Amino acid sequence: MRIVDVCGFYTPHGGGVRTYIEQKIRITPQLGHDLTVVIPGPEAKVIERGPGARMVMIPSPRFFLDRKYYYFEHADSIWKALDDARPDVVEVSSPWRSPSMVARWDGNVPLSLVMHADPMSAYAYRWLSPLLRRERIERLFYQFQDHMREMGQVYDRVVCASHEFADRLTHAGVDNVVTIPMGVEPNLFSPQLRDEELRTELLRHCNLPPEARLLLGVGRLSNEKRWPMVIDAVQLASQSAPLGLVIFGKGKVRAKVQAHIAGNPHVRLFEPETDRHKFARIVASCDALIHGCDAETFCMAAAEARASGIPVIVPDLGGAADHGRDGSGLHYRAASATSAADAILTLLKTPELQRPEARSMSIDDHFRALYAEYATIQARPRRSAA
Repeated sequence: MRIVDVCGFYTPHGGGVRTYIEQKIRITPQLGHDLTVVIPGPEAKVIERGPGARMVMIPSPRFFLDRKYYYFEHADSIWKALDDARPDVVEVSSPWRSPSMVARWDGNVPLSLVMHADPMSAYAYRWLSPLLRRERIERLFYQFQDHMREMGQVYDRVVCASHEFADRLTHAGVDNVVTIPMGVEPNLFSPQLRDEELRTELLRHCNLPPEARLLLGVGRLSNEKRWPMVIDAVQLASQSAPLGLVIFGKGKVRAKVQAHIAGNPHVRLFEPETDRHKFARIVASCDALIHGCDAETFCMAAAEARASGIPVIVPDLGGAADHGRDGSGLHYRAASATSAADAILTLLKTPELQRPEARSMSIDDHFRALYAEYATIQARPRRSAA
């Protein structure tokens, strides 16, 4: 298949979408397909990325809220890129303006909307849930809900990486929703990498003996990750059991997170570990991962923890919730430090939960499943745009 990904979220400065695109560029030709990634940027150019893969940059304005990003301004520039690429399947990676632009293209090929963002969870629910019920919030944001229902009528597939996200879209009346989980980097994470000396060293950083339990937090230091809530949960649980927390991450609220630690010797904040092999050893050497964010579409940190054979303590909402199923960990009530502390203590008292079977799809498996789904719709005529 010739696959074109219209990727409005791409930036060369990093982030989850860039990582996903780099993996896609590596894997797609290996699976026998051809990939063109259409991105907004400062100039018009084609970047060849090896046999069967390229990036086509469309000159676009910078996004005023974040200067690292650009955004597609005119639909006709996307249409020309699609005409030039002659795709068999078109994939769109943003739920905002670009899927509406692509929906008006006159090509007769299947369309897929891959939900790399969950705006309702990231913004509406997070900001308003303390005040309003979700049903009320959804009524207030009816325009986005209507937009998604319209896209579900035009797109042959709306792809979600978690069942929780897919269920919410389906419940909202969005058609053609499927769940295809993301995957971890292959041949990297494993329970066999558990290193007791490394674990003891990390506990020493937390001023705790080897007999204490060690929790891991991984992710960007931003408000939606709810690090203060995670820290509060660990502090509450540590009143009943010796417990350390190591957090690996960087971001714009680092000072806020450091201030919330407030000198607690049992909670340590580290820069991200850039050596992927050492990071895999760190994950396998901790006793559990605790995660605070309920606004992700998948939660790679939890997937990597599961692949490493350690349990996860995750909120009951958002993409992370999927990873707490099937004996892989425990859920707590999203945004509740008290509920999270209870989950920590339950885990510590339940030996059968402490070493779950290692399980996670690889990213290669993800793309195999995605392209198999595309093969099922490839022969079908495209619907008329709404």
